[in-house]
Amino acid sequence: MLVVSRFDHAPNDIEERGRTALAVLAARPGFVRGSLGRAADDPSDWVLVTEWIGVGAWRRALSSYDVKVQASPLLALGRDEPSAFEVLVATDADGTRDQRSDRAD
Repeated sequence: MLVVSRFDHAPNDIEERGRTALAVLAARPGFVRGSLGRAADDPSDWVLVTEWIGVGAWRRALSSYDVKVQASPLLALGRDEPSAFEVLVATDADGTRDQRSDRAD
């Protein structure tokens, strides 16, 4: 499962806040990977992307005290749009990974 949070006109400290958010999210069970980036054409637009083993892991992570205190304030600044996406197909650069979501969570 992917969670994509987009930020328009991000706060000046978004890189620091994003690092903190990724650190506390990464400590939660079911976290796979995450990244923070900004738009090449507009450096005021940022995105925080995390990958989880399933929607349940993501929801449980959000209920964690550390996530509520250290990540949720940043996540609350994200665009009001769908942010959780089920992964149906994924492929690595060498083409070896092509799978459907197992929906096990």
